[in-house]
Amino acid sequence: MSILSRVGRSLAPVLLGATVFTAAPANAEVNVVTSIKPLELLVRAVAPGDVRVTNLVPPGSSPHNYTIRPSQRRALENADLVFWVGPDMESFLIRLLSAEEFHGRTIALSGEEVVEGDHEEAHGHDHGHGHEEGEDPHLWVDPMLGLEMARDIAKALAGQEGADQTAISQKLAAFEVALTEREASIREQLAPAKEIDIFAYHSALVRFTEHYDLELAGILTLNPELSPGARHVAEVQDKLRKATHPCLLTEPQFNRQWWRSITEGLDVTFSTWDPLAMDIDATETGYIDFQQSIADAILRCLPEDTEH
Repeated sequence: MSILSRVGRSLAPVLLGATVFTAAPANAEVNVVTSIKPLELLVRAVAPGDVRVTNLVPPGSSPHNYTIRPSQRRALENADLVFWVGPDMESFLIRLLSAEEFHGRTIALSGEEVVEGDHEEAHGHDHGHGHEEGEDPHLWVDPMLGLEMARDIAKALAGQEGADQTAISQKLAAFEVALTEREASIREQLAPAKEIDIFAYHSALVRFTEHYDLELAGILTLNPELSPGARHVAEVQDKLRKATHPCLLTEPQFNRQWWRSITEGLDVTFSTWDPLAMDIDATETGYIDFQQSIADAILRCLPEDTEH
């Protein structure tokens, strides 16, 4: 069952008890590899101290076209668990994770695993950010989908030999409470943002705005790896001209000059957010801090806080 079909579950803690897992001494270090920083933050939210986490995509890089380093390939080979969103997001991992050696220890948190034949198309994989034919893969920006991911991560960690199941269950329960409280706080903080028109550089912001009932007035590019056509640019510029206090949320991974040229001469406010959470400390509160950082970026769009 995919993560998207389980969003409606209760926020009550998942019990990782003996009925599911066989208890064992909690003394073995577990090596975990995550594809992107937000997944590392979710692992650290629920993992006990004996879990070692290696993240693949570094600051300034994109998970859509990243080239893995030899040292990272070795980390993958030595991993007990590999967490990634799935083939619609980290296309650079499709060929590698389709290998038999990774079966049984790789978890796609979108629920969309690599299927036979995917590796043959890895280099030509089309990450179409418009997602007219599929789901938006930026699941982690939605806090409740992030919670579902944390539950799946906790379950996988608890299934490892020697796992401290009690510690994992307690950390997951604490994370659910803290995230739910922060979600309610952010929802209240963002109420004034419903009075402005928010534009995004690309579709990564969609799930966050939808979750908090904010209207996304426009998206500059459907695929950040391709220059948009003149018609789409003209449509976006027209929306910006007609918007009420338009604010463009940009991302540090992509070319600054490009969106500056599109908005030249227009009265647009700019704010920056990072869907890859690269400036967020990798601690057990990191994912909650990440959620707040997105809200803060939107709040900087409000008239009293803006810079043009």
